[in-house]
Amino acid sequence: MTAADPLAVHRDSVLLTPAALAALLGLRGHAPREVLLLDATVRLARPEHDGDYRSESGEAEWTRAHIPGSRHVDLRTRFTDPGAAYHFGHPAREATRAELAALGAAPDTVVVLYDQGALQWATRLWWTLRDAGLPALILDGGLPAWRAAGLPVVTGPAPTTEPHTPAREFTAARDGDATRPSHWASLDEVRALSAGQREGTLLCALGTDQFEGTAYTRYARRGRIPGSRSLPAHPVLELDGTVRSTTELAAYTAHSVPGDPNAPLVLYCGGGISATIVALAFTLAGRPDVRVYDGSLEEWTADPRLPVLTGPDTPRL
Repeated sequence: MTAADPLAVHRDSVLLTPAALAALLGLRGHAPREVLLLDATVRLARPEHDGDYRSESGEAEWTRAHIPGSRHVDLRTRFTDPGAAYHFGHPAREATRAELAALGAAPDTVVVLYDQGALQWATRLWWTLRDAGLPALILDGGLPAWRAAGLPVVTGPAPTTEPHTPAREFTAARDGDATRPSHWASLDEVRALSAGQREGTLLCALGTDQFEGTAYTRYARRGRIPGSRSLPAHPVLELDGTVRSTTELAAYTAHSVPGDPNAPLVLYCGGGISATIVALAFTLAGRPDVRVYDGSLEEWTADPRLPVLTGPDTPRL
């Protein structure tokens, strides 16, 4: 990326404090901006046995308490590819832009994303929009941080019918689609990385119990992709759910990439969600070329021909 790239990321160009969002919304005496504020929360139940995949929309929680002017989007059905063989498959870039335009966004709209506190749903949508050439801001700490700042929340369901908003085109964002590298990695690329047939690093963003296969999994088989290293997503966040400082992120991510620091770097998790938190960490630490394996373990473990490993990682010599 060059300095002129609109997607070049600095911390204050992707993370928004509650006070800054309140100012954008005109809640603190400032003139409001045109803001599209989206709550992307999805709920994934903790598995009670292997293969126990249960998800539900976060709209009910949004109804109970949400930031004024926000809307809930269900990532199980929006900003996803309905034809994918796994949950949350990313859509084509043009489909992503059309979806955002249908929500009323224009090229000058400030798009702000948040969730109920996990951050991974906001980062997942941020990563999807970023791949399509659409900058967006993330509310650092999500709704808990907003409430902790003493800012107002409202209750109530969404309107039964939304006012018609004509779709507005993101014509400038289409430039360079054919040449701009994808932010997503394919199964074939991950297979080559795993087998050592391609140079690069494969990192797993799941916790140690999932990486080592000592806990129940939502997917077909426990374990990790062979050849991958562990870099859990949870240390990216402070205890209050906000993102750690850029210095801390740089230190956390630096030790995970052996050898050539410019070699390809692919992140995965269970379903391509929590890996986007680690993608944010690398991006803020100055490594914006990372990619996320969208299918992650859901796709990998569904194919019995693809191996998985369990147990503690054995450092490579």
